[in-house]
Amino acid sequence: MTQKIITIDGPAASGKSSLSRELARKLGWNWVSTGAFYRALGLVAYKNSVDLDDEGALLATLKKHNIEILPHKIQTEVRVDGQMCSQEDIYSEENGGRASKLSRHQKVRDAVLEFQRACYNDPGLIAEGRDCGTVVFPKAQLKIFLEADTTSRALRRGDQEKTPTKDIQVMQKTLEQRDFQDSTRKSAPLVKASDSWVLDTSKLSLSEVNTKAFEKAKEVFSL
Repeated sequence: MTQKIITIDGPAASGKSSLSRELARKLGWNWVSTGAFYRALGLVAYKNSVDLDDEGALLATLKKHNIEILPHKIQTEVRVDGQMCSQEDIYSEENGGRASKLSRHQKVRDAVLEFQRACYNDPGLIAEGRDCGTVVFPKAQLKIFLEADTTSRALRRGDQEKTPTKDIQVMQKTLEQRDFQDSTRKSAPLVKASDSWVLDTSKLSLSEVNTKAFEKAKEVFSL
């Protein structure tokens, strides 16, 4: 039986996780945030004072600690050495910066690729991240690429994290820096797969994004 896979890629705060959750709910599929692997390593590296520029040290950290990524319909969870990590620690903007920085190392990416692909379970999988459609699941039947301007993304992320309005400009600059890191890294940069279905979420409500993507999924998978 052919694996049913939807990939959702795009820059930070473009709405990937919210869309993934809703599609998983409507389709009854599992979903995984592939970036959780890098976020988990980023958090472990931070707690153990590991240099994010030291590829060898990061690989050694991966081998030393038991990092488990647990896909669910609601939220991708992370367990390290048997202990659940808090969602706040894993998905904070600060830890996202660590993940972006360490994910530029090719050997680190190679080390987690097998685990990312092993997340598939019937009846289907929704995988969201930065390179799901280009590297992790290049043969996925539906590849969605979300776009949004940095102002919209900063407001969305600020609302999620209850950031004061006065700090939105700081959030916007942080996202711009993340975009630069993700799109200019040598290993698997953030790019659209040539066969992506592109959806700009800048002026769309969450409900509108969900509806458009679900209709596209029904079309592709003949649901």
